[in-house]
Amino acid sequence: MSYEKVVTLFDTAEHAEFARKNLEKAGFSADDISIVGKKGLADNAIALREPGLWHKLFGRDIAEYEARVYGKTVEGGGAVLTLRVPDTELARAMGILNQHHIVDVSRRAVEAGMIASSEVTPPASLPAPAKPLTTEIDKGEVLRLAEEQIEVGKRLVTEGTTRIRRFFVEKPVEAKVTLHEEHVEIVRLAAADPASIKDVDWSEKTIEMVDTHEEPVLSKSVHIAEEVRVGKKATDRVETVRDKVRKQDVEVERTPVGGRR
Repeated sequence: MSYEKVVTLFDTAEHAEFARKNLEKAGFSADDISIVGKKGLADNAIALREPGLWHKLFGRDIAEYEARVYGKTVEGGGAVLTLRVPDTELARAMGILNQHHIVDVSRRAVEAGMIASSEVTPPASLPAPAKPLTTEIDKGEVLRLAEEQIEVGKRLVTEGTTRIRRFFVEKPVEAKVTLHEEHVEIVRLAAADPASIKDVDWSEKTIEMVDTHEEPVLSKSVHIAEEVRVGKKATDRVETVRDKVRKQDVEVERTPVGGRR
């Protein structure tokens, strides 16, 4: 049994999704239907309009002007629906698709001035059929090849704690100060003047004088010697992470019969 690939273009992803649901209701397998939109391809408008992107997806049967229409439509929010269908079910599938809002790629290319109407076959005035592409031969079994992709995330790791504690210590200090003292001094001298006898005073008399001395008195004053500022300094660094990812591949080995190659 041979298969056909049908490619249809829609102006909105909602129209493509509605067509997909109707195909599944009609009995077509969901595994044979795929919808490609802007997010599934690229966010770069230039990449979407490159014919090579659409040739890679749908083969060289896509004309250059068709690839440009695909890119511009998908860029504006449209979507491409592809269907892999047996050739015996092709007419029924295209009948279902043609009931939806399918973009006439050729007509749109003419309207956009990408090509002349004479270059279109069939003419752009005809209804827009879904376009079958690339006949495939049923191989019976399909091997799906998976490929891992690395995703790098980030998590916060505590490296340690920095504790800043304020405390006081005592240290011995000394200072020199000059102290003044006054003490009473008594000196006895022999009277040498005979005339002083006339001034003898026989009354009692007391003289008092105070001895004084200075002693050091300590007092303390406080001033700010320095400031210690506590905060965080943020820096960024780029680190290269390396790992291994797995990718499935196929190996084809042919065994000849009877030793003949």
